[in-house]
Amino acid sequence: MGLFDWGKSKQNHAIALDIGTEFVKALIFRIEEDRAVVIGTGRQRQRLSDMQGGRVTDISGVIQNCEVALERAFEKAGVFPKQCVIGIAGELVKGTTTTVHYKRENAKEKITIKELRDIIGKVQAKSFDKARSELAWETGYSEIDVKLVNSAVVDVHIDGYRVSNPLGFQGRDIQVGIFNAFAPIVHFGALQTIAEDLGLDVLAIAAEPYAVARSMGLDDSTDFSAIFVDIGGGTTDIAVVRGGGVEGTKMFALGGRVFTKSIADACDLSFAEAEQLKIDYSTGKLKENLEMYKKVAQSIENDCQVWLAGVELALEEFSNGDLLPSRILLCGGGSLLPDIQKYLQTKEWVKRLPFSKQPKVDYIRPAQVSSVKDDTGKLIDSQDITPMALANLAIGLAGEATMVEEILDKIVDGLRS
Repeated sequence: MGLFDWGKSKQNHAIALDIGTEFVKALIFRIEEDRAVVIGTGRQRQRLSDMQGGRVTDISGVIQNCEVALERAFEKAGVFPKQCVIGIAGELVKGTTTTVHYKRENAKEKITIKELRDIIGKVQAKSFDKARSELAWETGYSEIDVKLVNSAVVDVHIDGYRVSNPLGFQGRDIQVGIFNAFAPIVHFGALQTIAEDLGLDVLAIAAEPYAVARSMGLDDSTDFSAIFVDIGGGTTDIAVVRGGGVEGTKMFALGGRVFTKSIADACDLSFAEAEQLKIDYSTGKLKENLEMYKKVAQSIENDCQVWLAGVELALEEFSNGDLLPSRILLCGGGSLLPDIQKYLQTKEWVKRLPFSKQPKVDYIRPAQVSSVKDDTGKLIDSQDITPMALANLAIGLAGEATMVEEILDKIVDGLRS
């Protein structure tokens, strides 16, 4: 199995690897024109010591879990590609869209490559300095090393008119928005080490909330707006989309493990027993034992309140005088707790944020990720959305890049070197 040449054909295979706090999830898929067809899936539960808050804490342990998940996917797929897309999460991963307005002296002159390169370069320099400053403030380390994880053009407007490729256009005002995700180099480097030890070639490391937001076909709609909330085992990842563009992402270290621990303490159970009890509670099986059902609900009540406060705090940073989208889309294993949706539907917290109306709360279903076709029949609920979203990103990476994206890639390469 040699290296796959993505440039020759779209008829090729790759791996989506979601290294989560609770599970490693692996998908093997092939690219068929504008969609990813999943032909193998595998997952393996992580030990408590392997990951904390979305960050790798035991590289060798995570590698072993990845090997098991990949072997299971390989058994079903029959092929083992080397190219992979890996998701990155955790509270120190910063994602934001920076927009620069550029006034041109001569509106009648056509936009050139050099001019566009200068504009994009200004956006990237501004984004890098901002991310480094934020991480230094949060961690207390003034010289923290920051790595650019992934970068993508969100939108380009000329005199208020949205275009996909501004080259050759005339106009006075150019507006370019670029999403950038940054992470501490120790966090980013751990994932690279894992990929190297697994013998995989990293096609991309992508911020997971950005990937989830892009999985809903945003390119087809400029009026799509929503708040994406992905609740994993160790973190909650939030992405805000306005007008078809990802405005930014926020993450905080509170996920499904916190709820499991509270259940374990309240019911005097081991972590594994409490996890199963939580699953039974989430699926409704526990309603047969009404007393235990009420006990579990009571044990996680405080956690739900703290979690909702975290969501509120994250969304405050996206208000900036603008109304927040009135649609919340949930995914991730932690979102299966019925209390999550119930708390989001309460009115008190909504009143403190600039919503125009009570937001509608829905779950993202695998069928809604229309660019990813599941030939295995194994991708059935919201915890499968993130690896599917990573596979969706691979479709764009395998296709032809636009001129704007090519310029962005060159500038990004310059920042990384």
